Amino acid sequence: MEPAEKYVVRPVRSQEWEAVREIRLASLRDPAAPIAFLETYETALARPEEFWRDRAGRFELDGSGHQFVAEGADGRWWGSVTVRVEEAGAPLAFGDTSDVRQAHLVGVYVRPEHRGSGVTEALFLAAVEWARSLEGLERVRLYVHEDNARAQAFYRRFGFVPSGASVAVPSDPSKYEYEMVLEGSGGNEA
Repeated sequence: MEPAEKYVVRPVRSQEWEAVREIRLASLRDPAAPIAFLETYETALARPEEFWRDRAGRFELDGSGHQFVAEGADGRWWGSVTVRVEEAGAPLAFGDTSDVRQAHLVGVYVRPEHRGSGVTEALFLAAVEWARSLEGLERVRLYVHEDNARAQAFYRRFGFVPSGASVAVPSDPSKYEYEMVLEGSGGNEA
């Protein structure tokens, strides 16, 4: 399905810290936020300007990832996804380590009025294409909450498969985040 309006998917620029903050706060106000993100709206809202400036510019400084946005013709961001490079042997998000160089997709969010329009697919295509352009990268991964069926369904349609690994949710150890992976150079060209 094509969106009624046109948009472009592109990496975030360091000076766009206010827009980075706005879309993050919007994502944390979404009803799915408690099972989609490991941060609360209140925590993010309290962060100082310097945090947001650093968040917007960090990848330009070290090349360790990209945040991609879908930007409408009016300049409003419709959605976002961040891809981080994880080096083999380095500590990872949940305290483990990886034996391979990989990319980790995080912070996936599309505004409700743009869901089902192809925006999520376009964001994922940009993030995965960028990740696969990196030398020595063996896989792309993400984590999804066990109760987030909508996200799990999208990831499967895109070509991600469960790896069999899981981690307890830090805020509720009775719940799990499942790792899903996109191996090799194949995958759904959504």
